[in-house]
Amino acid sequence: MNLYNLTFQSIRFLLLPVALVYGAVVWVRNKLYDRNILKGATFNMPLICVGNLSVGGTGKSPMTEYLLRLLQQRYEVATLSRGYKRKTRGYVLATDHTTALEIGDEPMSFHLKFPKVAVAAGEERLVAIPQLLQDRPDTQVIILDDAFQHRRVKAGLNILLTDYNNLYTRDFYLPTGDLRDWRGAAARANMIVVTKCPRDLTDEQRRQVTAEIAPREGQHVFFATLEYGHPYHIAHNGTQALDKDLEVLLVCGIANPKPLKQYLETQTASFEVMAYNDHHIFTIDDLKAMRRRFEQMPASHKILLTTEKDGVRLLKFSQELDHLPLFVLPVRHRLLFGEEDLFNSTIFTFIDNFHI
Repeated sequence: MNLYNLTFQSIRFLLLPVALVYGAVVWVRNKLYDRNILKGATFNMPLICVGNLSVGGTGKSPMTEYLLRLLQQRYEVATLSRGYKRKTRGYVLATDHTTALEIGDEPMSFHLKFPKVAVAAGEERLVAIPQLLQDRPDTQVIILDDAFQHRRVKAGLNILLTDYNNLYTRDFYLPTGDLRDWRGAAARANMIVVTKCPRDLTDEQRRQVTAEIAPREGQHVFFATLEYGHPYHIAHNGTQALDKDLEVLLVCGIANPKPLKQYLETQTASFEVMAYNDHHIFTIDDLKAMRRRFEQMPASHKILLTTEKDGVRLLKFSQELDHLPLFVLPVRHRLLFGEEDLFNSTIFTFIDNFHI
C-alpha cells in the first residue's frame, strides 16, 4: 500500500464517529419507511429500480442499458435518472438537441444509444414520473436508474447491484466506508446481481458469495462479468481493434476504473492513464492536455481511449475530435452460469403479470 492510500485509509478510520452518526440516520430513515410512518408512492405501471447500497462503481449504467436493450423491442420503455452533475435542475426530457450538461452523462449515453427510448432526468422521481408520463403517455415500463435509496417512490421490482470486489456485506458507512445505505436494506431487493466478477468464477466461489449475502426466501442472486466491445471513434464511428502492438492513452473520469485497467493489461502492449474525477466536465484545456500527452508517447501505433460515460462529455468538442484518434470502449454486463434466460424471464414475468 503506497503512502497516499495509507493516508487516505487513516483519514477514513479517523472519521468513524461521523460514519456511525450517518449510519444511525440512514437506519432510522429506513425504519420509518418500513413501518409506513413515511410512505412511498406507488404508480399503476411497472417500475423497475436499478441501484446499489454504495457510492458508485457497481455498474448501474450497464445494467440499465441491459434492460433497455432487452425491453425496447417489446414495450414502450422510458428511463428516469437523477442526472448527476448536470447544469440544470428539475425535470428534463432528452430531445435531439439535448447535451450531457443539460441531462447528465449517463442519461445522455442512454439517449444516444437508444434513440427510441424516452430518457429523462429529475431529482424528485415522485414529481418527474407524472411529467414523463404526460410527455410520453404510451410508456409501458419505466426504469429508475440509481433510485434504490429514493423511497418516496416504491418500485415494483428492485434490482440491487454489488461489486464482487467490494461486497456490501464487507463494507461500512460513509465516510469510513463506501456504504450510503443500511446493509439490511438489501432485503427490499427482488434480485441481487454481483457485478464485475472474474470471467472464470467457480461454483465454489459462487456458493461462498451467495452464503455471505444470505438472500431471503425468493430473492435470487445472479452473477455478472463485464464484457468489453470493439472501440469506436468518438466522431465518425470507425472501429479500432485492440492488440498487443497497440499503445493506449486512457482518458477516464469514472468511479472505479480498475476493471478497465485490468482489461487493457491483457489486450494492449501498454497504456498510460489520464485520470479525472468521476463525472468530470471536460474543458478545452483538458483536451489540449490530452493531445500533448498523446503526442509525447513515442509509439507509432497508438490511440486515445475513453469510456462511454466520458465520451458523451467530450462530444461538445466534435470539430476538434474529428481528426484525433480518440476511441470509445463500450461495455456490457454478461450473466454467468447460464442464467441469462432466468434473469430475462424474471423481468418479463414482472412486467407481463403487471399488465394482466
